[in-house]
Amino acid sequence: MSDAPAPLPAASPATPLADRADASTNLVLHFLDQAARYSDDPFLWHKADGAWVARSWTATAAAVSQVAQALVAAGIKRGDRVILVSENRPEWCIADLGIMAAGAITVPAYTTNTEADHRHILDNSGAVAVIVSTAKLAATLLPAVVTADACRLVIALEPLRVAQASGTRIADWDTLIGGHAPDVAATQARITAGRADLACLIYTSGTGGTPRGVRQHHGAILQNVAAACAIIEQDFAPTPGRDSFLSFLPLSHAYEHTCGQFTAIGLGASIHYAEGLDKLAANMEEVSPTIMVVVPRLFEVLRARIGKGIEKQGGAAITLFNAALRLGRKRYERGGTLPLTDRPYDALLDRTIRKRVQARFGGRLKTLVAGGAPLNPDVGLFFAALGLTLCQGYGQTEAGPLISCNRPSRKIKMHSVGPALRGTSIRIAPDGEILVRGECVMDGYWMNDSESHRALQDGWLLTGDIGRIDDDGHLIITDRKKDILVNDKGDNVSPARIEGMLTLQPEISQAMVHGDGRPYLVGLVVANPEWALDWARDKGMPRDFAKLHAEPEFARALMAAVDRVNARVAAHEKVRRIIVADAPFTVDNGEMTPSLKIRRHRIEAVYGPRLDSLYG
Repeated sequence: MSDAPAPLPAASPATPLADRADASTNLVLHFLDQAARYSDDPFLWHKADGAWVARSWTATAAAVSQVAQALVAAGIKRGDRVILVSENRPEWCIADLGIMAAGAITVPAYTTNTEADHRHILDNSGAVAVIVSTAKLAATLLPAVVTADACRLVIALEPLRVAQASGTRIADWDTLIGGHAPDVAATQARITAGRADLACLIYTSGTGGTPRGVRQHHGAILQNVAAACAIIEQDFAPTPGRDSFLSFLPLSHAYEHTCGQFTAIGLGASIHYAEGLDKLAANMEEVSPTIMVVVPRLFEVLRARIGKGIEKQGGAAITLFNAALRLGRKRYERGGTLPLTDRPYDALLDRTIRKRVQARFGGRLKTLVAGGAPLNPDVGLFFAALGLTLCQGYGQTEAGPLISCNRPSRKIKMHSVGPALRGTSIRIAPDGEILVRGECVMDGYWMNDSESHRALQDGWLLTGDIGRIDDDGHLIITDRKKDILVNDKGDNVSPARIEGMLTLQPEISQAMVHGDGRPYLVGLVVANPEWALDWARDKGMPRDFAKLHAEPEFARALMAAVDRVNARVAAHEKVRRIIVADAPFTVDNGEMTPSLKIRRHRIEAVYGPRLDSLYG
């Protein structure tokens, strides 16, 4: 097939995509129904030898059938747990559906997990088998498998050149499934799961504590899919068989699992698996996605790069850029319209700077759906002004994970996370906590009754977030119940809000504020590496981060950026002193979750004494 996607056809009359998910009894039957409908259309794409290669819906259904048969033949029984450790690739989707088709339960695990993380999930879930993609990932997984009581089978997508784990069979993926002829009808006939049955255990990475297994049933994800499809049908003219997702967030996270995989299935859309974050920009231009599931951190990085690129061009580019931002804000403040006098200039911006920005995303993009962490309203306005439709949503793994989402038909409000999804109820408790009810809500945590009873009360999920609902029904999140800092005078501070403002400064890439029970806030900042190198060159200093961090003048330059934020906040929210982090917060060093939220307890374990020393 051609590498380049064909132009989108004119939108066809709306089809009841949402109704298909609502009518399905489980995720596998929903997929097989869609596969029969779209048959030879391309479904799963990956890059091989420099070219994009597609697997059709029919071929994918055949592979799912083979996996299900192979697992059953290997002794996997209904209700058994099977761990899946892999980067995003077509086999992830095939394995996930194949596990469920065998009657088993998928347990996605992060590729960044340590041996201890794997051991916890193996022991807690009682998984009897694991599917792992590469030898590199197996190197961390297998030592945990050896000590696990229940695990007896390891299936490797790529050959493993290791000795067999004690008491555990290691099988090759191609050999195992290749021994079974596809029989989709027979596979379909043996599927008995209902909407209330367990589909997967997703272990929340969390910002602290031991990961807990969220029990997501088939109906929870299907309700999310139906609600997402309903929004896209109403607001974004879906074209089944022609829409395309670009998958790059970890599929082990509920957000990408539901929104990037099963919503794509619900829409009859194809999925392109990105080659990695380092090639994401190139992949966007190559595959021209129509829908992308993203996290706010991506926008913050892109915003800085776009702004810097415009600054380097200078002249007319800066003029057009500033005009686009000005008119974008005016349009937003006026509810989506502009005065007649502004419209000719706005049309010029559509043909120039906005067209160039949209081309960076492939030129066919209908919407970017942001979730996983709070989006700063200024970042949302920035991209809206440049012609991109950005819909911020809100969710938790415990709710499938989708709870609410902005969309044009309900008036996008950048400071909100939109109205509740179809089939989901939201209410605010007397103490301000956001409560959620609906089919999307989990059955509880695996093997953890005490935490389940704490999180689920009278049919409502206690989210731990604080918020309010405005007159238009939009949910506005104001704080995280457990993440509030209270200074020694009793003033409450939302650290996420201050950190979001800090990371909008061009000098600062990441930030964490500190000061619970203290007289004032202090901060830990990660310098923007591009800005830092430019600053060092201009000052004639060595372009060496270790040496820069020791320079008082470097710290003063960063503090000047902090002071720009201090000028916009209340006295008790000001960050009085800072230290510069030794290295960025990353998933690999354990200081960020896979959904790119900072892990405060991990960071404070490293920097706590230095932060405390700022109080003198």
